Amino acid sequence: MNNLQSEIHNLKSEWWRNGIIYQIYPRSFADSNGDGVGDLPGILSRLDYLQWLGVDAIWLSPIYPSPMADFGYDVSNYHDIDPVFGRLADFDRLLSEAHARGIRVVLDMVMNHTSDQHPWFLESRSSRDNPKRDWYIWRDPRQGREPNNWESIFGGKAWTWDERTGQYYLHLFLAEQPDLNWRNPQVKEAMFNECRFWLERGVDGFRLDVAHMFVKAEGLPDNPPKLGLTGYGRQHHLYEINQPETHAIWKEFRKLLDSYPERMAVGEVAPQGAVGYYGNGRDELHLVFNFGLLRQGWDARRFYDVVADWEARLPEQAWPCWVLGNHDVRRLASRYVAGPFTEARTRVAATMLLTLRGTPFMYYGDEIGMREGDIPRAEIQDPPGRRYWPFYKGRDGCRTPMQWDATPGAGFSTSQPWLRLNPDYVQRNVQAQRADPDSLLNFYRRLIELRRKSPALLYGNYHALGRPVDVWAYERATPRRRMLVALNFFSRPAQIPVEGKWRICLSSVGRAEETMAGKLALAPNEAVILESV
Repeated sequence: MNNLQSEIHNLKSEWWRNGIIYQIYPRSFADSNGDGVGDLPGILSRLDYLQWLGVDAIWLSPIYPSPMADFGYDVSNYHDIDPVFGRLADFDRLLSEAHARGIRVVLDMVMNHTSDQHPWFLESRSSRDNPKRDWYIWRDPRQGREPNNWESIFGGKAWTWDERTGQYYLHLFLAEQPDLNWRNPQVKEAMFNECRFWLERGVDGFRLDVAHMFVKAEGLPDNPPKLGLTGYGRQHHLYEINQPETHAIWKEFRKLLDSYPERMAVGEVAPQGAVGYYGNGRDELHLVFNFGLLRQGWDARRFYDVVADWEARLPEQAWPCWVLGNHDVRRLASRYVAGPFTEARTRVAATMLLTLRGTPFMYYGDEIGMREGDIPRAEIQDPPGRRYWPFYKGRDGCRTPMQWDATPGAGFSTSQPWLRLNPDYVQRNVQAQRADPDSLLNFYRRLIELRRKSPALLYGNYHALGRPVDVWAYERATPRRRMLVALNFFSRPAQIPVEGKWRICLSSVGRAEETMAGKLALAPNEAVILESV
């Protein structure tokens, strides 16, 4: 078996390499009990839609018990379900029904920090000699102030004073999210056991929150200063992220996952040093998010450069993954807004995401072109939004409820949703687009179907036809199949030379199947996928 044949064999057996993973923000997907908050039975009720769309897995943002200071990213119990989302029995049923439809389930695992209401922290905080004191990072004052100059990502100092025990504790996010001390082997074993709990239930993998932040530098030195707008932005973050010891954790975690069949982990990490979290491509994380695409403006050259750089730096056995939207960033359609060309751009973006070499992650609602919600100041719920408004309005706008239909509540809930609906739900919803064969939703579905049927798009090599100006064109090829993807990023017609004879498989402007040779003409903002003939 040659290298390519071996790779194809691995891709077929490792679902996460050729699957499409669809992120669900559970609070906003579907509300089954009319309390205005999405829940697990609501997700269960929409599994048939996800199967129809063609996704291979769902990633659920945190559903564990939580005081919800950061909407679930402050976990108070890792082995249960928060009552707002349902019960453990609801999760088991969701998992079983998803698997029956060929849909895997990936959980968001938050292991850098817990809630300050977690029993571990309550014990740690109770006294200096408590056995769990060293499970978190406690330090004495330095000259009457915080132990070092570290800042919280969410604003303010990264240290909170505890009057009872006379020490500060570290929290790189909210004060309600104290950081665990991963230099304590008991912490690692306890967290690995929490993951085993879900693996034993049949969960297919984990999305690992801030996977680069677990270990802090010995001695907790001050970070050096730099220019920036916020306290956190005015530091070079040398000592609280990307510490070398972090990789040993992920190597051990990979062994844990490999002891269960067909499990995976994808890490959220900072851009600097991100490629290192693959290890040799087989001994650390299965996937590492590259957020480069979603940080670019509408420029073919910038997108091309992100992909070229990542492809060049990946270890030989590593597999890339790509994302254009998630629960932390402005909605895709609103980032690339261009008046009458906005939807055309979203089709180009969708084609790019689903045809590059690697695993695509989709964000709920992007398949119908959901826009960023406009949340009034009085209704902002996201902690950074409340702190930094109006300079930063937070992440509520990308977390608005899924738009299922034109009824009051958008088919999401029968009562007032936890976040206000985007007013365009009356026109922009699943029901309306599903009935329209030319809709964005049906374009996504055809694109997903084509990807699923094409070995070249699933696991073929990537080869760009030069650095683009207006049209980014690249081939995906196996020894027997060649696919050509051409993306016109300009709102004017374009033309590129092509070698050989090609047949159009899918066009974002609805062109019928046709065969061409020598040159390819593209409409404004057109994405087209062709197969060699």
